[in-house]
Amino acid sequence: MHPAAKSLVDIARSQDSEVGDGTTTVVILAGEFLRECKPFVEDGVHPQNIIKSFREAARLAIDKVKSLAVSIEGKDAAEKAELLKKCAMTTLSSKLVGGEKEFFAKMCVDAVMSLDQDLLDPRMIGVKKVMGGSMRDSFLVDGVAFKKTFSYAGFEQQPKYFDEPKVLALNLELELKSEKDNAEVRLSDPGKYQEIVDAEWNIIYDKLEKCVASGAQIILSRLAIGDLATQYFADRGVFCAGRVAEEDLIRVTKATGAKVQTTVNDVTPDQLGTCAVFEEKQVGNERFNLFRGCPASKTCTMVLRGGAEQFIEEAARSLNDAIEIVRRAVKNAAIVPGGGAIDMELSRHLREHARGIAGKGQLFINAFAKALEVIPRQLCDNSGFDATDVLNKLRQKHASGDAGSTNFGLDVNSGGIIDTYEAFIWEPSLVKINAIGAACEATCLVLSIDETVRNPRSEGADGQPIHAPGGRGRGRGGRGGRGGRGMRR
Repeated sequence: MHPAAKSLVDIARSQDSEVGDGTTTVVILAGEFLRECKPFVEDGVHPQNIIKSFREAARLAIDKVKSLAVSIEGKDAAEKAELLKKCAMTTLSSKLVGGEKEFFAKMCVDAVMSLDQDLLDPRMIGVKKVMGGSMRDSFLVDGVAFKKTFSYAGFEQQPKYFDEPKVLALNLELELKSEKDNAEVRLSDPGKYQEIVDAEWNIIYDKLEKCVASGAQIILSRLAIGDLATQYFADRGVFCAGRVAEEDLIRVTKATGAKVQTTVNDVTPDQLGTCAVFEEKQVGNERFNLFRGCPASKTCTMVLRGGAEQFIEEAARSLNDAIEIVRRAVKNAAIVPGGGAIDMELSRHLREHARGIAGKGQLFINAFAKALEVIPRQLCDNSGFDATDVLNKLRQKHASGDAGSTNFGLDVNSGGIIDTYEAFIWEPSLVKINAIGAACEATCLVLSIDETVRNPRSEGADGQPIHAPGGRGRGRGGRGGRGGRGMRR
């Protein structure tokens, strides 16, 4: 991979891990910064002069974002949830699920608000994908949902619905184990053979009796639950599921308050969990085990529906961005107007600042300001509107100095401009701050490289290394020596 391209990949990953959204923004900004730098470098300007001015411009831009940010703290729960929903809708507008952004934005907000508000751990939001149905058939479970695990015949005789059940979580096998390889038992009395066989059965029956005696009505295990245990529990009105995924079992324990046991000896009531309702529900072609109304619930599960696997995968990625934005808005409750409004205002602010600089720095900061306009320009291109016309309107509006002019951005519905703050097109200020800082640092890194050492003779026409040596003079397809077609000279 090219070193410059690798740095762009790295800043996109850093944006995703730090904020959760804005990965496209940070790459576009970095690319535009480099494009604006290129004429200066070709004219012989030393890169360190450009780097110094760009870092100053980034600092000024970040300070301006902080000054323009509006806090949504101090609101009541219902009003705050509505404001968070607006942030999520802004994120989903450019995604594949944009047509149902209101439906999914509410789902994302409900999911985040159901988490522990101190930790806001995104791993506690489960996402399950089921083909079939429409997008609006997706639903949120205020607890845990996971697909029915592999089961034996007796499973169908078990009850599938409980009110306020006790839940026992195990990390233990409940089946007859086969002997170890090369195991050997020597008997002096053939009559002892039956005692050995009975001992195996007694061990498994003893475990099963202790599970039932604990008072648990639902038994989950990360390891296998065999056919004998399945039928045993079915006869006693107990539900069981073996080979539960570790991620799902962890979320069940957090939601119900159950503690994972590695033995069934001395299981006490405080080691069992509970929930308001447990049921098995058919979702499309899959059956799901649902734990609802969990008293210790700090987790939830989103079940996504759709007509194609690729569509559901893309919807899951889109919702992940929206969830991350809502998380950041809860933690850092400062928002800025979206739709390119904040970018145009930063561009205007930097141009004004540059007029007071005597020297080449004025040109470099102006180049930085011009590069910031790539965001609204790209939004216009994506929406099918004339970018030149819209950008001229935005420049005029932001330069007018009217009240509220700093909030005007692109209206993707009409192709005009609109007060994006009043239209609830918002994004967390952290997204913009991190994107500008990361894009500037990546640009400075690439600019600081003096030379790239390459060996053209070791490359083919497409820049890929050649592994097989070719003949002299008449090599074909860039695989030969001098004079071959596609060979660099």
